[in-house]
Amino acid sequence: MLNFKLISKILGTLAFMEAALLLICTGMSFFYEEDDFWPFAYASIIGFGIGILLKFLGRKARKEMGSRDGYMVVSLSWLLFCIVGMLPFLFTSHIQGVANAFFETMSGFTSTGATIMDNIDTCPHALLFWRSLTQWVGGLGIVLFTIAILPGIGNGDVKLFAAQSSGPLQGKLQPRIATTSKWIFLVYLLLTLACTFSLRVAGMDLFDAVNHAFTCIGTGGFSTRQAGIMYYQSPMIEYVLILFMFLAGVNYSLLYFFALRGKFKRLVQDTEFKWYAIIFLSVSLICTIVLHRDLGLEWGSAFRHAAFQAISAYTSTGYCSHDYMTWTPWLLPFLFLLMWIGACSGSSAGGFKTIRLAMLWKIGQNEIKKILHPHAILPLRINGQVIGTSVKMNLMAFSLLFSLTFFAGFMALSVCGLGFGEAAGCCISSLSNVGCGFGDFGPVYSWNAMSDAAKWVCSALMYIGRLEIMSVILVVSPAFWRRQ
Repeated sequence: MLNFKLISKILGTLAFMEAALLLICTGMSFFYEEDDFWPFAYASIIGFGIGILLKFLGRKARKEMGSRDGYMVVSLSWLLFCIVGMLPFLFTSHIQGVANAFFETMSGFTSTGATIMDNIDTCPHALLFWRSLTQWVGGLGIVLFTIAILPGIGNGDVKLFAAQSSGPLQGKLQPRIATTSKWIFLVYLLLTLACTFSLRVAGMDLFDAVNHAFTCIGTGGFSTRQAGIMYYQSPMIEYVLILFMFLAGVNYSLLYFFALRGKFKRLVQDTEFKWYAIIFLSVSLICTIVLHRDLGLEWGSAFRHAAFQAISAYTSTGYCSHDYMTWTPWLLPFLFLLMWIGACSGSSAGGFKTIRLAMLWKIGQNEIKKILHPHAILPLRINGQVIGTSVKMNLMAFSLLFSLTFFAGFMALSVCGLGFGEAAGCCISSLSNVGCGFGDFGPVYSWNAMSDAAKWVCSALMYIGRLEIMSVILVVSPAFWRRQ
């Protein structure tokens, strides 16, 4: 049976966490003397009130946490953060309507980056910072973020970590989950600080550098400018972002061993990292050649835009340095494919994940060999370790569910009035948490033209994709709610 009191207690802690983040934005609004002070103050007070209520409901909770409790906490935490997080948008005049406010907040916390805002350049600093902060927190994962920076939220850290982790293969850096979370957070923080410094050196002012570092390392893609990265027209800024988007798409465990333990060989010999690097370089090379040949761009400019757009799509960041809708049409399927695949497991990127593609490829190779050698025993090996049957079955199930979710979302968006290309692009962009679409919802447009129904569909897809489908399906399944 679910431990509802413990779930409520942990959610209360998370509500306090979000209220504190809103309070930071309240202070920023006071510092800049802008008109969003009270919207953030009211939102922060409401957040603290919800936290107090949930803590009261969770008093005298049993400390034992089961796997189902962990999945419930993770599933509800994203909804709680989005409901409270959309209040500053609703209390200001910069976003109209619940559908728009919830869409923008869900896009932030799931690090998707799709926006319905057409007035970003006129928004106050605190509101822009809040958008970026949602992506930085959501990129690491709300629950993982909380485990990392708080002394402890219960005895169920292992269950929460397992429910929050992305990818089919999970591992710990340290024996204690809280310690592992802190090391991952340290890597995340160091990447953010390095990106901020690099963007500042490249020419951004401090406020823009901090915000773009948040959304780059969180692989979210929100910008403080309506035109996004195209506003700056700076090759140096684009190269900095290419580097840090690439790093943000790498498994944080590998970055930990590489940067903090000096184990370079572990990084370059990792199966997923090799696939990740090869796919990125291959698509960048193809796009570079075509952009030079068909659009007449110089080789340096062609490579920069090709690499930028490839890594942006691959890591689900969603930045745009060039309007790719003006590219040769047959390049768009390459970007679509990168959006579908996603970068490495254990990173802040969304999507199917490169490790799953590598595993499916090796399973396919083994099945072909078995046709020729029926009695051969061909285990699936990743990084020298044999992958068990349960992991392979989970992989097959996830592959099927990911595809079915895409087609269901595609049909729903088509019913909502989107064209074929727009529906497919917005669906995979939402499900893989990318944030940039095709056609009328391409890189130079916001998603504000969508109907409210389509925005709710996209919000649901963002949520499902960020929780990697299984968690959502598990929580709504009848078996989850049975006593035994």
